[in-house]
Amino acid sequence: MSNFMSLKLSAKVGNEAFARTCVAAFAAKLDPSLDQIDDIKTAVSEAVSNSIVHAELNEQEFVTIDVLLEDSTIHITVTDEGVGIENVSEALKPFFTTKALEERSGLGFTLMAAFMDSLDVASLDKGKGLKVKMTKNIKSA
Repeated sequence: MSNFMSLKLSAKVGNEAFARTCVAAFAAKLDPSLDQIDDIKTAVSEAVSNSIVHAELNEQEFVTIDVLLEDSTIHITVTDEGVGIENVSEALKPFFTTKALEERSGLGFTLMAAFMDSLDVASLDKGKGLKVKMTKNIKSA
């Protein structure tokens, strides 16, 4: 079984709630547990929020969420059109933030990694954005 959806949202605060709800509804086709749905919603919310807050996007730019359901696995890719990350390995460390003055915790990527089975973060060409890929295997209860 394979199924795909793509969602393109304006980079506006608040759109992360819509994104997580859409992805969770689409993921329901795999018959996940409530805990698995919560994990997916949290990871998507963090990925989209990070794009909106850290990518220095304006409201005319976009965050794209692509979701592939394949057998019992959900593959989620969140891509933004922002500034990217100069040092991805540093950004993946717990508590790292570029927005310390805004009281950011620096746990976004840490949470994504904790709630998903895999996390891959790639900065695109300088100034061309960021791509976050996450997967989670859904085993029906």
